[in-house]
Amino acid sequence: MKKTKAGSFWGRFKRNKLGVAGAIIVASLFVVYFLVPFISPHDPNAQDLSNRFTPPSLHSANPLGTDELGRDLLSRILWGLRISIKVGFAAVAISILIGTILGAISGYYGGWVDGLIMRLVDIMMCFPDFFLILMVIAMLEPNINYVMIVIGLVSWPGVTRLVRAEFLKLKKQDFVQAAKASGLSDARIIFRHILPNALYPVFVAATLGIASAILVESGLSFLGLGVQPPTASWGNILTSGKDYLLQHVWWLSFFPGCAIFITVLAYIMLGEGLRDALDPRLK
Repeated sequence: MKKTKAGSFWGRFKRNKLGVAGAIIVASLFVVYFLVPFISPHDPNAQDLSNRFTPPSLHSANPLGTDELGRDLLSRILWGLRISIKVGFAAVAISILIGTILGAISGYYGGWVDGLIMRLVDIMMCFPDFFLILMVIAMLEPNINYVMIVIGLVSWPGVTRLVRAEFLKLKKQDFVQAAKASGLSDARIIFRHILPNALYPVFVAATLGIASAILVESGLSFLGLGVQPPTASWGNILTSGKDYLLQHVWWLSFFPGCAIFITVLAYIMLGEGLRDALDPRLK
């Protein structure tokens, strides 16, 4: 029996052990995301100054210790997970939407339209993303909504180039020429016939983009320009932890740092696995 495309994809994906591991971790993070209100052992903002800097212990009420205000570190990391995933997905949704539309228009029409959009992409890519985001956020009031929007508005050029490249290849195919000969509108040809066949690199870019957005949000929060205290974010937990490293309060930096590392690595492994499974050259 001939394998279906879906079956072929899953077969190739399952052979990538790192990709599977990344998928399992990402799926677990999603489960935790929805269960945080039920599994968080304490209020992440509840202060207990008599319980400051309690070291980690599996036999205590604070298994990952407490911070300088006596707040439970495990609870704050769990709630920080919700912030990171929310920022990652919202920012990537914005960048994918903008990048896909512009890339489709650029690749389909070509000519001066393609030239204009590509020059805009070149201008955007001249500036390092993080510093451009940092500059914009610094002029605004630090706010999680601004962080999500700005990251998304800065991250679309890479997606635009990926989609454009796919459209340049696909628009010469026979099925597109047949659709044009049938008198279908450009919008229908773009979104109904070409775009579904050009999305595989977008899925990979989206997965890797989430990892990048989480890192950027953590960096902004670490610098005091992202999520503001007392709202828990991995970045601002690291900020408070760095002030006490010399006092041997290592857990305030170690555990949120591990959370960022594991989450970002999981999305990167998943993205690499999807890339290898979806790349037609590897079939």
